[in-house]
Amino acid sequence: MFNKILIANRGEIACRVMETCRKMGLATVAVYSDADATARHVAMADEAVRLGPAPVAESYLRGDAIIQAALDTGAQAVHPGYGFLSENPDFAQKLADAGLVFIGPSADAIRAMGLKDAAKALMEEAGVPVVPGYHGDIQEDAFLAKQAEAIGYPVLIKAVAGGGGKGMRLVDEAKNFAAELSSARSEAATAFGNSDVLVEKFVQNPRHIEIQVFGDSHGNAVHLFERDCSLQRRHQKVIEEAPAPDMPDAVREAMGAAAVRAAKAIGYSGAGTIEFIVDGSGPLREDGFWFMEMNTRLQVEHPVTEAITGQDLVEWQLRVASGEPLPKSQEDLSINGWAFEARIYAEDAARGFLPSIGTLSHLAFPAGARADTGVRAGDAITPHYDPMIAKLVVHGATRAQALGKLEQALARTEVAGCVTNLAFLGALTRHEDFAAGRVDTGLIARDQESLVAEDEPTPQMWALAAVKAAGLDLAMPQKGFTLWEPLARTVPLDHKAGAQDVVLRALGEGKVHCTVNAESFEVATRDVWRIDGVKPDYRAVAHGGGISLFGAQTHHFALRNLLDRGASDEQGAGTILAPMPGTVKEVMVSAGDTVSKGDTLAILEAMKMEHRMTAPFDGVIAEVPVSAGGQVTDGALLIRMEDPEEADAA
Repeated sequence: MFNKILIANRGEIACRVMETCRKMGLATVAVYSDADATARHVAMADEAVRLGPAPVAESYLRGDAIIQAALDTGAQAVHPGYGFLSENPDFAQKLADAGLVFIGPSADAIRAMGLKDAAKALMEEAGVPVVPGYHGDIQEDAFLAKQAEAIGYPVLIKAVAGGGGKGMRLVDEAKNFAAELSSARSEAATAFGNSDVLVEKFVQNPRHIEIQVFGDSHGNAVHLFERDCSLQRRHQKVIEEAPAPDMPDAVREAMGAAAVRAAKAIGYSGAGTIEFIVDGSGPLREDGFWFMEMNTRLQVEHPVTEAITGQDLVEWQLRVASGEPLPKSQEDLSINGWAFEARIYAEDAARGFLPSIGTLSHLAFPAGARADTGVRAGDAITPHYDPMIAKLVVHGATRAQALGKLEQALARTEVAGCVTNLAFLGALTRHEDFAAGRVDTGLIARDQESLVAEDEPTPQMWALAAVKAAGLDLAMPQKGFTLWEPLARTVPLDHKAGAQDVVLRALGEGKVHCTVNAESFEVATRDVWRIDGVKPDYRAVAHGGGISLFGAQTHHFALRNLLDRGASDEQGAGTILAPMPGTVKEVMVSAGDTVSKGDTLAILEAMKMEHRMTAPFDGVIAEVPVSAGGQVTDGALLIRMEDPEEADAA
């Protein structure tokens, strides 16, 4: 076994690996960019080495710098986590050439499964069923369009070197194929440095079920059962669970056997995942699943497998990489209960899931749930990396019990300082079909409007926030001489739904009289908070960013400075602003152009994704102050449009 390991990653996965290393008595080395100099994973490690500036190409993708850091610190092995260099065969080979152990499969195994087209051909040879499609080398647009026609719409365009939903487009009709192909190529080239794609049949009512496999250098291979990752948005997983709902034993056995055949076909060693697309239009069948891809690394959602099997998969990785045989045989493994994982992101569900940035002024996770995180209160969510805040994991004896625990855990998770998807995740746990196990990859898209709906704060919420902002819960009000009635204090609050002036009158004995517009309430703050005698189902927390009420939905309030003259919230209807900091990838229009509602005007690249800026109405382009390749800040003007009649009048 090794005695020192370098973790070539950041965030929650770096912290997760370090936790197992500590448990096993192994020293750890962190690497970091300038943006992560004070990050949690750096603080957790025994040693830390700077890689370079914030951009990943200048830091976390610098394989040679990482190898040198391992050699300089005396680390014997490198754990790649997921993302970055975790599935880069050249990096794995360079580590081996330097006398270092790559905690993962061989470079040959990564290379064999790294390109989706080659992997599908290999799986066909191994007797693993694959989805019908074109996986060849010819990449001419017209040829691929003909292949799509032959396969039959709808089809899925997928980057051959892709993952995480990047470089992937669903095409329903032939007329949209060219535009979606161009978009997929562009995103794939940015994310993976390879614009090649494959085209395959899109399975109706698909479920995404994957099998966790493990192999060792002694020729052994096992599976640790399945995970259902069907709850997705834009091909990105949102909530995962293990085992899969309504999975017959015969289908589980067939999928597990196929996954083990796939692993053995390439002499696989280490942790890997075989992803299957499954026909979810009816009961699961032994002939109703097809190989999609293999991830030659540890998955983001591995904790649900750990929860139902009782195994530490990172410990398995370390033991296998050091030359030990697998800790368990297939017969030793079994499923215990049910587990869910929800990915908490800094993103605004109501605004199309745009990533959010900001400093985490408050962060707290509930007892009884596992929270894998790479951030702490006071840390910043920056535009440089994936905006994941944490993975919340729960386990129960049954699916219903585990889902109830997840709903409660999400409602008791507290994040302030940036917008999150917590309310969206909570709404999913209450969704009728998901609760019943009726889930496919299109569920979120079908019901997205209701899932992202936001409630405005009630008068009681304004009152509670005002009392917290005034600090009247911290100590008994001072008694003094007043005439006729207690002294009143006005607390001006802002919320994204609007502004409100709340009038407070301290009544003594831990009670406050609150007036919100024409409504009045009595708030009791001693021991247990109550509003008109009723305990609220949300919690008030004061922090550097203001006041937050946490519950099924989170509401953030800020104290308004009455001396400030705020800018008008009225933006011109044709003012297209950058929703976040990023790079202008492409500009499709020039001043004077006439456009129609819904036309793509520009593409902004931020947080590893492309975001299309579209025309809000039929009009004329009045101003384009940006150009392709330019960097923009949050709220920067990208394009200004005018109504055609206004343009003619001018």
